[in-house]
Amino acid sequence: MTNKEHEKYLRKLKFSTAKVIFVQIFLLILFITLWQILSNYKIINSFLFSSPLKIFETITNLWKSNDLLIHMWVTLKEILISFGLGSIIGIFVAALLWWFPFIPKVLDPYLTILNSLPKIALGPIIIIWAGANQNSIIMMSLLISVISTIISIYVGFKHTNKNSINLLKSFHANKFQIFNKVVFPSNITTIISSLKINLSMTFVGVIMGEFLVSKQGLGYLINYGSQVFNTNLVMAGIILLCILTSILYFIILFIENKLKKE
Repeated sequence: MTNKEHEKYLRKLKFSTAKVIFVQIFLLILFITLWQILSNYKIINSFLFSSPLKIFETITNLWKSNDLLIHMWVTLKEILISFGLGSIIGIFVAALLWWFPFIPKVLDPYLTILNSLPKIALGPIIIIWAGANQNSIIMMSLLISVISTIISIYVGFKHTNKNSINLLKSFHANKFQIFNKVVFPSNITTIISSLKINLSMTFVGVIMGEFLVSKQGLGYLINYGSQVFNTNLVMAGIILLCILTSILYFIILFIENKLKKE
């Protein structure tokens, strides 16, 4: 490929990316505008569905009362702790399962059962074990996220290119060298994808935990808003949660793009 062809390809790629971003932003603005118009003309009940302006007003009031940053920070802290622990445990256990092939044969049905178990059913037990505090929220989040992380990363490790592994074996490489030089580097994309899933599962776990025991956080705001029939507060909590999710997702996406370029 010549330099001109390469430059043409890059321009085309940038234009395609810009077009996708433009359409995404356009759809979001269109949705918000239609929502507000339908609310203004009483086509939808703003008491039940709220409206963008009322949500914005609610968020502004939370900011003025200094509650906004407190609730967002509580949820963010719980998510970061749960996400960090879940990612570390997931990668470590997946590596352990790859290292000792006998273990996954024994644990396979247990992992499947634990992964399919509705974790909210364990909520009362978790509260008894860890107390009605932040520990229960983190434990709930880990129960939801860590099993799926272990399974997805382990499957990636297990299906690493056999030819590459056999090549290292022919040079008398030990198991650690094989894992360090082939298995782990070959599955960076798989790990990043698993972290994206882990992030979404962590959010679910944290919000479920906050529904049960928290007196602060976005989950608490949503739960409290539903109890007092304040749809504006519920929708404001959901919007703030979407913003927080987007920020963390784009951070992972940025790291992924950096790793791909290296």
